[in-house]
Amino acid sequence: MKLSYSLAAAALLLSAGFATAHEFKAGPLKIGHPWSRATPAGAKVGGGYLSIENTGTVADRLVSVSVPFATRAEVHEMAVKDGIMTMRPLDNGVDVPAGAKVEFKPGGYHIMFMDLKQQLKQGEMMKGTLTFEKAGTVDVEFKVDSIAAKGGEGEHKGH
Repeated sequence: MKLSYSLAAAALLLSAGFATAHEFKAGPLKIGHPWSRATPAGAKVGGGYLSIENTGTVADRLVSVSVPFATRAEVHEMAVKDGIMTMRPLDNGVDVPAGAKVEFKPGGYHIMFMDLKQQLKQGEMMKGTLTFEKAGTVDVEFKVDSIAAKGGEGEHKGH
């Protein structure tokens, strides 16, 4: 009897939880689908991606990220300058203007997980905390996709 309740609860979570959205809120901020790619065994870095939509009337700023599975996490930006791809940490974080949506995706803004303490394995959910200048902290979970995942909502429908 107990097993059937557990299975029913698991089925409900899988169908309802992932069908609706993988979204978190911090005041007027909506954090959409945090995800990461699986990493090979022994990898020391990984990347985190998500979207931040500011539905409020005041700008905010993502100032830091912390995760228990890496020694540190940094907000980075990749950009092409003079035909050369560069990556740099954004020590002051990323602005999230009022009424705007900021995308963290491969080739642009992203979170670098530095000195990984464990391998990121496809299908796992990895906990993290985002800290905003005004909205404060919000706990999120990064869904680990395949090592070749490219991102975008289309890849994640039905999860």
